[in-house]
Amino acid sequence: MSSGSGFDVTVVGGGLVGTALAYELVTAGARVALVDRHDPSRATDAGAGILSPETMSNPDPAWFELSMGAADHYRTLVPALEAEGRRSTGYAVTGLLRVGFREWEDDLFADNVALARERCPDEVEPVTTDEARRRFPPLGDIRNAWYSKRAARIDGRAITAALLDAARAAGADVVAASAEGLATVGGRVTGVVTPEGTIASDAVAIAGGAWTPAVARQLAVAIPVGPVRGQIVHVRLEGTETDRWPIVSPLLSQYLVPWAGGRVAVGATVEPDAGFDARPTAAGMRQLFGEMLRLAPGLGDATFVEIRAGLRPVSADDAPVLGRVPGWDNAFVCTGHGANGLLLGPFSAHLVAALVAGRAPAMDVSPFSVERFDHQVHQ
Repeated sequence: MSSGSGFDVTVVGGGLVGTALAYELVTAGARVALVDRHDPSRATDAGAGILSPETMSNPDPAWFELSMGAADHYRTLVPALEAEGRRSTGYAVTGLLRVGFREWEDDLFADNVALARERCPDEVEPVTTDEARRRFPPLGDIRNAWYSKRAARIDGRAITAALLDAARAAGADVVAASAEGLATVGGRVTGVVTPEGTIASDAVAIAGGAWTPAVARQLAVAIPVGPVRGQIVHVRLEGTETDRWPIVSPLLSQYLVPWAGGRVAVGATVEPDAGFDARPTAAGMRQLFGEMLRLAPGLGDATFVEIRAGLRPVSADDAPVLGRVPGWDNAFVCTGHGANGLLLGPFSAHLVAALVAGRAPAMDVSPFSVERFDHQVHQ
């Protein structure tokens, strides 16, 4: 990658995806600027961090290949960050209990089990309901359960901070500012406009989460991604060590993610009509606590710790948007991960970084290209 002046690449957006993209590029030798206004409502800071593609119900083969690659990517990324003396990422292999507790879900649950066994026969196993309650004591009456031994969790805030530390150490410049526009000449982007001036750059990678379409419009391209609010509450079981408890994931209800020190995250709401309103709400808390107590009444005596709300970037077909921006040879996008941003984000960044550098990515990303929305991308 060559540059006459400024940077080789400017990354717009400093959530997990943008920070991972900056890390991938700078550690590959590029001169990188990361522009981040640190939106308090970004999805990164509110995600639950479940890494368990083998238990998910999405039937699309391309999505499953991406998600399995993403889980594998964490197994190399986390040791690399922690070996460099970075702060803890919160990564831990905990296992995951997939549970059913409502009769009308039985057929859906059976379909999910069958799909998981077909895809990952060595990774999932049935467990009795008594065994499920032994592994996660607050559980109430459940109808069925099975277990994934490779499922893990990640702390979105911690992994993003670790990636940012590593990117800075490798030479990335971090600009605390808003990307107000893109400078262009002909069919090329020449820089990113901020209130402090224009950052000259040979390429730009847009990873602005739910705000990505506003940046892409500067290139006369409409990327069909919008915000979906998700709220998560955290509670604490005083005097209980929960660090080794598995994640609990019902098919159509709130999940429970245990952390050290008795903390359990309960999420999440799915609110597509909230727009860019990222306020935590009483209705959201009511929904979360109601489902939590139906699933795990043993959490009824837990102490409320906090509620987090974030705006997930969800695409029109609920799949990530990765690759080159149509009509521009040096503009790229990495967004649209929805509720799976903490799972898919770092690996998506790894793939897009290869495209930016002119290398073949580790897997075919064409199923996730902007061109699949060709009938609606050109303004």
